[in-house]
Amino acid sequence: MLNFLKSSYNKVKAALSTTGSLLGSKLRALFSKQIDSHALEELEKLLYEADLGVQTASDLTQKIKELHASNPSMKGDDFIAAIRKEILDILKVPSIDPHLASISPYIILIVGVNGNGKTTSVAKLAKKYQDNNKKVLVAAADTFRAAAVEQLEMWAHRLKVDIVKGVAKSDPASVVFDAVNAGKARHSDIVIIDTAGRLHTKTALMQELDKIKRSCKKLVPDSPHETLLVLDATTGQNAIDQAKTFHQFTPLTGLILTKLDGTAKGGIVISIQRQLGIPVKYIGVGEGIDDLEVFDAETYVDTLLGIESNSSR
Repeated sequence: MLNFLKSSYNKVKAALSTTGSLLGSKLRALFSKQIDSHALEELEKLLYEADLGVQTASDLTQKIKELHASNPSMKGDDFIAAIRKEILDILKVPSIDPHLASISPYIILIVGVNGNGKTTSVAKLAKKYQDNNKKVLVAAADTFRAAAVEQLEMWAHRLKVDIVKGVAKSDPASVVFDAVNAGKARHSDIVIIDTAGRLHTKTALMQELDKIKRSCKKLVPDSPHETLLVLDATTGQNAIDQAKTFHQFTPLTGLILTKLDGTAKGGIVISIQRQLGIPVKYIGVGEGIDDLEVFDAETYVDTLLGIESNSSR
């Protein structure tokens, strides 16, 4: 497996430490008391407030209720282990990605609304592939914001990766066409396309994504090979609403969840997976160029629940 597909356990643990210490300690305190109707109400509230979603909070509470009824001698750690198992069952969605080695250039389309960290995520993803000895080209197709093009150009210069950009207000699809063409001519392994931070409520702008995808397919059939939506973990239900709309207009292969280190909740990963079935592939755990980690379900759940993991990663 590629080196960049290995999770950096310590970084993820550090980013989610506040979340884990808060939720984990609250669960342990709750399970140290008598498990009655009041405790179960408190449990459901805790899980809901951690952004796990209404249905997941309800289902997990019901599971604990049934376990306690069948085995009243169960301890707090046993209940937490049961919650861990249930959450992991939700998060384990099989990947359907093709093998990178068989496709060149491998086209990745990055979508999302303004303010979610989309352009920075493009740079961080480029760095991950670059660290794995892949030749990367980035496309600045957010032609509506000069600042976005300048930001990506700065990152490209810093990382020493190729960049293709267009003039301000030019057709994003034409920039993408030129970028994919350049990627083929320069024998790039990876082409990462930064699109405009369009509002998911604007149908016309969403339809533009379809035009961009058609530009990709003209040069590389079956591309883009990945369409990743960048979401801000701190926005809760709004992130799920965005994902639903984007998925409707342009089927998503995965999610990049940013600012996970900036929220005291963190359960939004579970809620997204439960409602949409779209895998979270990367999580942002800081501001640095190396602070984008491949999502690892076990690391995430253990940290969320305050469980000390013995796994070496």
